[in-house]
Amino acid sequence: MDSARGTAVRLTLTSEDAERSQVTIIKPQGRWPRLRLHDVWEYRGLLYFLVWRDVKVRYKQTALGAAWAILQPVLATIVFSIFFGRLAKVPSDGVPYPVFAYVALLPWQLFAFCLGESANSLVSNQNLITKVYFPRLVIPLSTVLTGLVDFGVAFIVLLILLFAYGIVPTAASFVLLPALLLFAIAAAMSVGIWLSALNVQFRDVRYTLPFLTQIWMFATPVVYSSHLIPDKWRPLYGLNPMTGVVEGFRWALLGHAKGAVLPIWISAGMVVLLLVGGLFYFRRMESTFADIV
Repeated sequence: MDSARGTAVRLTLTSEDAERSQVTIIKPQGRWPRLRLHDVWEYRGLLYFLVWRDVKVRYKQTALGAAWAILQPVLATIVFSIFFGRLAKVPSDGVPYPVFAYVALLPWQLFAFCLGESANSLVSNQNLITKVYFPRLVIPLSTVLTGLVDFGVAFIVLLILLFAYGIVPTAASFVLLPALLLFAIAAAMSVGIWLSALNVQFRDVRYTLPFLTQIWMFATPVVYSSHLIPDKWRPLYGLNPMTGVVEGFRWALLGHAKGAVLPIWISAGMVVLLLVGGLFYFRRMESTFADIV
C-alpha cells in the first residue's frame, strides 16, 4: 500500500523468482523463547568458517605452533607427578600416576579451554554481532569445536603413554570414547553458554573466570582419586559436571569402574539441566546482545 497516494501496489513474481525467493517470517518472542536449534544447522557454513578461523590464528606467529597442544598437558602431568605423586603420595588406584593424571587432564583441559574461550566469545566478536544477523549460538559453539583440535593432538600422546606403561585399552574403550567426548563437549557447552551470555551484560565474568577455573579443577578428581571422597558425599560430588566426565574417561581407558557409575549418571543429569537452561537463557537474552555488547 502506497501511504502517500493510498493506492495498492501489486508485486508480480515469475515462477523462477518464486523458486529462488525465500520468505522469512519474524515473530516476537513469547514468554518462553523458542530454541530454534535448526537455525544453527542452516548457518553451518558460518560455523565452519569460525572454527577454521580460530584454528588458524590460535598458534599463528608462535615458535612452537601446535606443539603447545602437547606441551601444556605434558608439563602439567610432570608437575602433578612430582608434587602429588611422589611428594604427597596421593593414591592413584594402582595406576602409574603420570597415566592417572594425564587421562584426567585431557578432558579437563578441553573443558577449561572451552570455558575461557566461549565466555569471552560474544564480546570478542562484537563487530560481527552488531553488523549482521545470524544465530548467536554459533559463536560459543565454534569455540568449543576449536578445542577438539588440541584434544586430538594431545590424545596421541596418551596412546604413547599407555603403550609405554604397558596398559592396553579394550575394544569397548574405543567404543565408549566418542560418547564420553560428546559428554565432555556438552559439559563445556552447558557452562560456556551461560557465561557467554552473562559476560555480555556483566563484564565481571572475565575477571572471575580464572579463579573459578582453578577452584573447579581442585573440585574435580583430576590430581586425586574420587575414592578419597566418602560414600555419603558421592551423590553431592557428582553434581559437578566434570566429575562424571573425568570418571568416565578413567573408567573407559583404565578400567576403574568401581564407584564411578553413580557420579557419572548424576553428572550427566546435571549437564542436561545446565544445557537446557542455558539454551533458554541464551535465547532470551540474544535479542539484547547487539545493543549492549
